[in-house]
This record gives sequence, structure tokens and C-alpha cells, in this order.
Amino acid sequence: MSDTPIAVDPPQLYRSPAFAQGMIVPAGPILFVGGQNGVDAEGALLDGLQAQTEQALRNLLLVLAEAGSGPEHVAKLTIHLAPGIDPTDAYGATRTVWGDHRTAVTVLTVAPARPGALVEIEAVAAVPS
Repeated sequence: MSDTPIAVDPPQLYRSPAFAQGMIVPAGPILFVGGQNGVDAEGALLDGLQAQTEQALRNLLLVLAEAGSGPEHVAKLTIHLAPGIDPTDAYGATRTVWGDHRTAVTVLTVAPARPGALVEIEAVAAVPS
């Protein structure tokens, strides 16, 4: 059996090209990645939604790689956006860095803990055996 999570998309529900309705994680262990902001290695917050989203995703990919995982192993993303931001404004950055890896996704509007942060992204991923 593969270590890659399997999409669950009931035919009675809309099949999005960007996300899955559910994911089965056939392998363990499971990695929980804390919220990643658009900050560089020195902790400086980048300017603008596009730059912050791309950096947050790059940071997420680094955590996945460090654990021996990758975007194809992610079962769930949670994307937190600052109030007033249209989620579709972040999709371009997501496609640029993340690619076409479908996963379960929740997008929420919250006040990020870091002042000036426009996006924060967390993940749950399988770690291949």
C-alpha cells in the first residue's frame, strides 16, 4: 500500500480541481505542521499577500522535507487569512509554489497572531515509512 493519502470525493458532492472533500491517510506516522507565516529565515515578514503566501508555502515545504515528507503526502491544509482578504487572491501564489497537489482544505478568516501577517498555513501530513 502506498504512503500517499487517498482523496475521498463522493460523486454526490462537487469535485473541486483544487481540493478533496476528504483524505485517507494509509500510513503513519503523521506530521502536524504548525502555522507557517510569510517570514524569511531571519524572521522578517514579507510585504503583500502574494509574497507572504508563497513564503508560507515554501516554509511549509521545508518542514515537510525535514520530516521526510512532501506535498503529495499532505492530507489537510488549513489556511488562515486576515480579515478582509478574498481567498481567491491567494490561489495564484498557491498554484505557483504548491502545484497541483489536491488535499482537504479549510480556509478561515482570523486575526493572525503576528502583527502584519496576512496568511498562516498549517498542515497534517503522512510521513512515508
